[in-house]
Amino acid sequence: MTPLALADPERRLALAYAPAPARPALETLWLIDERMGAIVAAAREPAIGAMRLVWWRDALAALDMREAPAEPLLARVAATLLTTGVSGAALSALEEGWSALLDSEMPDEEMMRLHASRGAVLFTLAARALGADAEDIAAAGEGWALADLGHRISDHDAGPQARRMAAERLATVNPHRWPRALRALGLLTLLATRDAGAIERHQGSPARVLRGAFYGLTGL
Repeated sequence: MTPLALADPERRLALAYAPAPARPALETLWLIDERMGAIVAAAREPAIGAMRLVWWRDALAALDMREAPAEPLLARVAATLLTTGVSGAALSALEEGWSALLDSEMPDEEMMRLHASRGAVLFTLAARALGADAEDIAAAGEGWALADLGHRISDHDAGPQARRMAAERLATVNPHRWPRALRALGLLTLLATRDAGAIERHQGSPARVLRGAFYGLTGL
């Protein structure tokens, strides 16, 4: 069986700057998010994609009431995330943000806002798993999700709109003031702020890795 591993190179980098005891929980949280994203990306029929997302939503919520089934990622959620106080019901809220992208090939502003809620949920739960918090953590998650979306949409109008929305949300965020325990999230926020103002991005490029590593080490 192939081991569960993050596909996003920048989340793998960010993980290195999380407190060691919290890394398994944070990685598992991001793996759930990537699994849902992969379902949306692969969905040729929106109805089939929606059904698969609903399966994950219900399976995650059910972890609060019964043991994990024989599914490796769900078992990992039970072993690493639920033990930090993150509930299956809270995790299941990620589904709404991803399912919003199935409604149309080119999401409108309302769909983008719904998708941004996925980032708010993700960052809020990550902060809980990391044992720290910041008042602007949800806004950072929204901005991060919108910046990512803005570089995945091919439409000449929708992509820039998502990036503008990201810039508006991230303008209120200052990861340099966050506690050290949140540095993994701060790294992603810092890169998302750059992405919100850029026409192109090159994830995993040496310049981005160096910038991220510098923040991870210093908080600057």
